[in-house]
Amino acid sequence: MTVFFIGAGPGDPDLITVKGQRLVRTCPVILYAGSLIPEAVLDGHRAEQVVNTAELDLEQIVALLVDAHRQGKDVARLHSGDPSLFGAIGEQIRRLNVLGIPFEIVPGVTATAACAATLRRELTLPGVSQTLILTRFATKTAMPDGEALADLARHRASMAIHLGVRHIERIVDELLPHYGADCPVAVVWRASWPDEAKVTGTLETIAAQVRAAGIEKTALILVGRALAAEGFADSTLYAAE
Repeated sequence: MTVFFIGAGPGDPDLITVKGQRLVRTCPVILYAGSLIPEAVLDGHRAEQVVNTAELDLEQIVALLVDAHRQGKDVARLHSGDPSLFGAIGEQIRRLNVLGIPFEIVPGVTATAACAATLRRELTLPGVSQTLILTRFATKTAMPDGEALADLARHRASMAIHLGVRHIERIVDELLPHYGADCPVAVVWRASWPDEAKVTGTLETIAAQVRAAGIEKTALILVGRALAAEGFADSTLYAAE
């Protein structure tokens, strides 16, 4: 018996990996992370037990995994995006290790990748940014030392900010001294879902645009000079010489 932590992707059910889809269709037990997982991801399953874990706490989830283990049943444990990023799988893994329950991680398409695709942008450009920072905005959960948004912004790298759109004004205030008022910004709501929406602007304009669009959650903020459409030199990868 194995617990498979599966990245279900950002929303579009076609963006789950082939391996992830195969496991969903063959595992006798499926645990999925509520509304973050589109129902179409479960299409074709033949599971005996399908549980929405949105209303369950950690110990209740682990109890389901233990029960499946005792019955010798593989579990497809679905998380949105890629489970290694803000997926809260670490605490589940620690308990499985103590209990001696085997597990595997099946990576998935990240929200950042989905946002870059819908924006039709490359996030790492020669001479502009060769670094991408994935982070979140600290509210209830404090950030570790050195990882405050202002500290990360000093690098002026391309940045993807999770879980912060409700605090867009505070985020802009922390980014402005490092990126400048004219730095491109995009906010993508429910990337790759059928009702996806996005707003693009600069650090000077984005807060007002986000408020006007009514975006308050389930959105990713991308910032960096690489988001600009024009004015870049070609890379050397395909250069004739």
